[in-house]
Amino acid sequence: MEANAEVQVRMQKPANRRTNLFRKLYGQRYLQVMALLGVAWMLLFNYFPMYGITIAFKEYIGIGDYTKAPWAGWTHFQAIFEDDQMLQVIKNTLGISLLKLVIGFPIPILFALFLNELRSLRFNRIVQTITYLPHFLSWVILGGILTTWLADIGIVNDVLMALGLVKEPIFYLSEPGYFWTIVISSDIWKEFGWSAIIYIAAIASISPELYEAATIDGAGRFQRMRYVTLPSIKGTISILFILAVGNILNSNFDQILVLKNQLNESASSVIDIYVYEIGIKQGRFSYSAAVGLVKGVIALFLLLLANSFSKRMNQSSLF
Repeated sequence: MEANAEVQVRMQKPANRRTNLFRKLYGQRYLQVMALLGVAWMLLFNYFPMYGITIAFKEYIGIGDYTKAPWAGWTHFQAIFEDDQMLQVIKNTLGISLLKLVIGFPIPILFALFLNELRSLRFNRIVQTITYLPHFLSWVILGGILTTWLADIGIVNDVLMALGLVKEPIFYLSEPGYFWTIVISSDIWKEFGWSAIIYIAAIASISPELYEAATIDGAGRFQRMRYVTLPSIKGTISILFILAVGNILNSNFDQILVLKNQLNESASSVIDIYVYEIGIKQGRFSYSAAVGLVKGVIALFLLLLANSFSKRMNQSSLF
């Protein structure tokens, strides 16, 4: 009898779990519908198009059904290593992206730390609003502004000549030596305020008791930032750093497309621009797909490497 009772209890538990699960899903039906729409969007625009990767292994000329195009094997991948422009393209891509990572990644963190120390709430909001605004302007608009400012008759030359720092006007966007500096500084100016939002939110979640205890122990303002604030947002910093490393081969296509010209081409030719010009302008769809596939594989490897490094160093990772 006892054995039969135990069997009945065991059979009832899965049934109860399924009933509770269905009740929970029904209670969250509106949230589940919203989540399913997001999943459907991801499948439609991120996963289904992955079959198009096969173009990299075919000889597709942009006419007709690409699924019927003849196979070319590894021909296009071999062409990547034989391309004379590839070394310059990789140099520009890594140079711009690494400098953005080294210089641009810490700036939102420092901005959030110092913004958190402002006592005036009104001034805090004004500063946040001013720094957020450039993010909402497209690179088409900002590119036009920068082109005007950096022209030989622009405001930058007027100021520098008035200060005696330059003797003759310089059209900065025509000089390859200035291009990286312009791209990196303008990208930081546009995005650092917006990027700091995540850090500001993470700082806001820190318990005030930690600051009170540090103050009682005699910690000053900078010591509280170092020993309380930074360790508390370490996980957030690690996650965003992993994502930044995985995105290191993306050099902001919109920005560079707007700012590049024939005179600065030696410094502005990056992978995204190269794929656009080879694939769209010259119609070499298969070759450009091969370049994009290699870039994606390398980005995945960098993401996994950064994730493993972060997990070992501070026990924070994406997975």
